[in-house]
Amino acid sequence: MTISTVWLIALAWTCVNIQSAEVYQRDTDHFIQAIQKIENSGLDVSPLSIVRSLRRAVGHDDTFTQSFLGATHSDSDTGILITNSSRKIEAWSLQFLGFFDKAIHNFVTDAREERGVVLTPDGTTVALAPLLQGVEAGLKARSESRQPQGLHSLTLARALGLSFLQAFNSSSDRLGPDGCWDNVTAPMVYTLSRAPSLATDALINGGMDGAILGAHLSDATKALPKLSELLLVYYHFQLGETGLDGAPLLVSPLRRENYRKLVSPPVLEGMVLEFLADRKPSAEMKEAVKVGVQDFVLRYLDCPPMIPRCMWGAKASKGIPARLSPPLHFLYVHHTEVPSRPCLTFQQCSRDMRAMQRFHQEERGWQDIGYSFVVGSDGYMYEGRGWGRLGAHTRNHNAFGYGVAFIGNYSASLPTRHSLGLVRHRLATCGVTGHFIQANYTVQGHRQVVDTTCPGDALYSEISTWEHYGDTESPKATPS
Repeated sequence: MTISTVWLIALAWTCVNIQSAEVYQRDTDHFIQAIQKIENSGLDVSPLSIVRSLRRAVGHDDTFTQSFLGATHSDSDTGILITNSSRKIEAWSLQFLGFFDKAIHNFVTDAREERGVVLTPDGTTVALAPLLQGVEAGLKARSESRQPQGLHSLTLARALGLSFLQAFNSSSDRLGPDGCWDNVTAPMVYTLSRAPSLATDALINGGMDGAILGAHLSDATKALPKLSELLLVYYHFQLGETGLDGAPLLVSPLRRENYRKLVSPPVLEGMVLEFLADRKPSAEMKEAVKVGVQDFVLRYLDCPPMIPRCMWGAKASKGIPARLSPPLHFLYVHHTEVPSRPCLTFQQCSRDMRAMQRFHQEERGWQDIGYSFVVGSDGYMYEGRGWGRLGAHTRNHNAFGYGVAFIGNYSASLPTRHSLGLVRHRLATCGVTGHFIQANYTVQGHRQVVDTTCPGDALYSEISTWEHYGDTESPKATPS
């Protein structure tokens, strides 16, 4: 059947009952619904034809992209032809193109609103353009029985190269930032926390996901799912009681671990330099790329994925928080006890965070939630007071270390292995490299310095086996 690209898109969005490009929740659920409508339309369309249609519709057909993915104006290999007979359909359905354009076309407005991004169920924000380009590269490679060409260049290396170049020429930020949604249950507007680089957090998340899914799809020994099924499994999974310990490998909270398996830092650095080769980078620029890749590895691979305060719905601190003087020497480990059960979703963990903050502020009379960081069983850490602000977690010792709490009661059982690893390896590495924690830091249980059973017998027994566990006294206990 011959059908226009625009007709595919119009059909999808008409069936989803979106009447205007302006009325649309910016989450993966709505995007996947549109893909499902295309797949269930009765038309013979493949995953490759869908992603190519979307690329053409939103104008992502520049020379660089075409050099790897080919042009979309003559897609006879996918059953899609743009013909004169489709003119009336195109004219009728132009109003629906705005949805996909806004869903996929990534840019930042003067008001720091980032477009072309969606909120995922795990609480992270993803740019769809690099995600879809990675998927297309993988599907194209599969159809041609070869390794994907330009997978990492399309998804991340180009964005990193442009961002490093801009930072080199203007002293702007190399990477980031993250941002906040106006509403996490009905997201419409995503506003960045500060002036953007050309490689925002959402763009990097989408790039990593595109590379991961593209590499997966290129493997012809694996079954080829529908595009909607692939995205549902990756973003809309449900964790069991064992959290990520029992989850499939191909899920979004594991993007950092999975991306690290795909490409080493030296290889990524080489791909960024290859993209910049036409600009004849100087020795200084090459060094800037090396430092930029190191920064990328620290922030997006070594450090744990962190849900910022605005995303879990934190209230403002009551008063001006005191500042810490890092690097500090201690990590104090806690369990929350109440809530007593591990949280397995972004929604549940966020509710727990709000409940703890409310208890600490209203019942305890503290300025804010007491912990520096909180660990869920959903694969994420949650920002409490963070690296820079004095906490209220370990009486008389708050100035000497960071308080890290695992959501749940761990008197008789342990957090998941993945959650333990977030603290033992990822948070510690991030803190040392970022100069927040001393290299010879000490891990202690709350009970070692305060008369309490926290962090529970089972968890305390576990941390006593960690490399940096110790009984070292704080320099001088002071009221805090």
